[in-house]
Amino acid sequence: MNTKLETVAVPDAPKAIGPYAQAVRVGSLLFTAGQIPLDPATMRLVEGDIAVQTARVLSNLEAILRGAGATLTDVVKTTVFLADMKDFAAMNDVYAARFGAHRPARSTVQVAALPAGARIEIELVAKLP
Repeated sequence: MNTKLETVAVPDAPKAIGPYAQAVRVGSLLFTAGQIPLDPATMRLVEGDIAVQTARVLSNLEAILRGAGATLTDVVKTTVFLADMKDFAAMNDVYAARFGAHRPARSTVQVAALPAGARIEIELVAKLP
């Protein structure tokens, strides 16, 4: 097994704004950094409710997956961080629509705060084809 760590950086997702990578590939696995609803063109939070923010986060994650040669159907596990668990149902509707019939393992937790005042952050692990 190749255990070399390879950094993944794609222009269609928000640039890393700290000492971390958008994602790291090791062997056949991809681990993403948590994505908040930043517009990659402006590096600002998108305006809108949790549905809009969830859609942006998933688009950012899809861009990273594409850059690594994967899609949402390759996702093994996600972790969803919500600033308010009252947003769970609306987030879940967008999440379910985007993943379709694919159902990766998932954890969802409420946190005290997220970067830049975001209402959601999602990270994932995917198996690379």
